[in-house]
Amino acid sequence: MTLQNTPRGMRLHIGIFGRRNVGKSSLLNAILRQNVSIVSEIAGTTTDPVEKPMELLPLGPVLFIDTAGIDDDAGNLGEERVRRTRSVFDRTELAILVVSENIWGNFEELIRQEFSRRNVPLLVIFNKSDITPVSKSLVECITHQYQLPSVSISTKTGEGLATLREKILESVPEEWLSSPPIVADLLPSDGTVILVIPIDKEAPKGRLILPQVQTIRDLLDAGKNCMITRETELKIALRQLKEKPALVITDSQVFKQVAEIIPPDVFLTGFSVLFAQVKGDITTLIEGTKAIKNLRPGDHILIAESCSHHPIGEDIGRVKIPRWLETYVHGSLAFHHVQGHDFPEDLSPYQLVIHCGGCMTNRKAILSRILKCAQQNVPITNYGLTIAFSQGIFDRAIKILEQKNETE
Repeated sequence: MTLQNTPRGMRLHIGIFGRRNVGKSSLLNAILRQNVSIVSEIAGTTTDPVEKPMELLPLGPVLFIDTAGIDDDAGNLGEERVRRTRSVFDRTELAILVVSENIWGNFEELIRQEFSRRNVPLLVIFNKSDITPVSKSLVECITHQYQLPSVSISTKTGEGLATLREKILESVPEEWLSSPPIVADLLPSDGTVILVIPIDKEAPKGRLILPQVQTIRDLLDAGKNCMITRETELKIALRQLKEKPALVITDSQVFKQVAEIIPPDVFLTGFSVLFAQVKGDITTLIEGTKAIKNLRPGDHILIAESCSHHPIGEDIGRVKIPRWLETYVHGSLAFHHVQGHDFPEDLSPYQLVIHCGGCMTNRKAILSRILKCAQQNVPITNYGLTIAFSQGIFDRAIKILEQKNETE
């Protein structure tokens, strides 16, 4: 997988914030050395967040998000711009606050407080230094009182852009630099892993879906042996091994079928279950899954997907999971669906939130949604954990994760 094709979920998300017309779009264009955001003297030109993936050496693949001015709240259009900009907060791992003309007021202070509350690194950029020299007292306040890094630049002359790149690299959060493996740390030094991958309508023609590809790469990077098969050839694959596999990882949609084939003393889990620990907080998601036993006919469930794919006939989120859960509760449930960056602020109507594996978004976004659920006392789980629970193999699917936690 080349850096140009690196999925958004694996990129460091860098959000650019500030008032209207402070030069956010010009800053993004200067960093990228190309015109990807519209630049105009008219305030409020940027209406929707503009995303631009790039390689920022020596860091690697990143995703810059240019947002609309958050002081733009005039009328319905302005309110929508503000709402979409605020939604970027949830997935920002490194924030850049652009300031010009030495203006530091309520808007800047609210952004600073918001990212401080979220424990997200914030870098302050004083733009248009060729027009207005930066106030020494303001720099002193930013540096010493707020203890934030800052740099003075001019997107017009290029002054300070080299320093800006250095500051961005210095501000990258440590946890992003040391992201956890998907499965390699769960395994002994030897032993083969079997990956069960159905080929159905949801499998892209000529390709595997992203969680499968990332898991294979994780195993190869760790020097682990893996065998790939479909559920229809799983029995043959088992007979070909001289020893029992160390672990079997399956697509959640064939959990029950695979569980009936794999010996009970062999670890079994799913791709989506593994991604519950990589992308989210596994402890909270496991506890949220147990809320399924309290569901009653008529309850409302929110199903959230981080990508915006076109649903197929047997879509997992719209057809299969609802069918399995309604079979479990012996009655009808009310399902509501959101996609992409949409996620309701008010979760009170729901008895449960079920999230996808999150392969197309970053961990920050998933954790932000988990936090919102916790704050409103609404349990949250994900696809794989939900399927395992509804089909009676939940304890087995999480056993290898629990064993890891016990040894740490």
